[in-house]
Amino acid sequence: MKPFIYLLIMSLCFSVNAQYKIADITPETLIYKEIDTVKLKLHIYKPLDFNPSKTYSCIVFFHGGGWNSGSYKAFSRQSSYLASRGMIAISADYRLFNTHKTTPFDAVEDAKSAIRYVRKHAETLHINPNLIAAGGGSAGGHLAAASGNIDGLEGSNEDLQISSKPNALVLFNPVYDNSKQGYGYRKMDGRYLEISPLHNISKGAPPTIVFFGTNDKTTPVASSKAYEEKMKAVGSRCDLHLYEGAEHSFFNKGDYFIDTLIETDKFLESLGYIKGNQTLKNTQ
Repeated sequence: MKPFIYLLIMSLCFSVNAQYKIADITPETLIYKEIDTVKLKLHIYKPLDFNPSKTYSCIVFFHGGGWNSGSYKAFSRQSSYLASRGMIAISADYRLFNTHKTTPFDAVEDAKSAIRYVRKHAETLHINPNLIAAGGGSAGGHLAAASGNIDGLEGSNEDLQISSKPNALVLFNPVYDNSKQGYGYRKMDGRYLEISPLHNISKGAPPTIVFFGTNDKTTPVASSKAYEEKMKAVGSRCDLHLYEGAEHSFFNKGDYFIDTLIETDKFLESLGYIKGNQTLKNTQ
């Protein structure tokens, strides 16, 4: 990235954080999965007034990066904000091609393992096992959507009596469609129907909110419209928010970040995950 572009992005982020106060919460970490020599962590953001005698709703985020790269920090601001609203927010590691030479199928296995771990250890983590949402951006949105819609693709030695399906989905320019018309087809080794969320929607699909830019050159906006139609056809809620002219990964930038976070807040409040009005305060 060129230095002036980096400085521009950083200045925009500083401006947003200065204008809207978001709690700065340092996450706790724990290992949820060990496979071969790889240790995968959950980065847990708790409310500042966390009370171990209470039970909290939860959201598990998965970062983007084309299943190749990325960091849990991609959703640190969303996680801190939702923790300040009384949720436990978690950003999960998963195996990546650049680091572990793994496939999207391995990434989906890890996403399901993360959600299952949270549900299995809900009492210890002070989480309501019936109020676990999953969210993510781009390939991370794919992992969340796959966990919410696809049966199978579970790792070995998993306790399948405990569901890995989230109760709700919060998706930012997600990869829905792994066919030739979508994204990632060549990575799927001829198995795209097994892993493509768009092709696996069925009755009981979790309520979903989606944020998508109409000028997204990475993932086609048509897939979001098709996803919305299929969700409504099976009787599931799908709130699609299209942002005119916005490009891929727009949601972490400037006013888009604030708007998508406010809409996320409203969505989760409507489902009973949080209570009261959103607390993003304009300090100017």
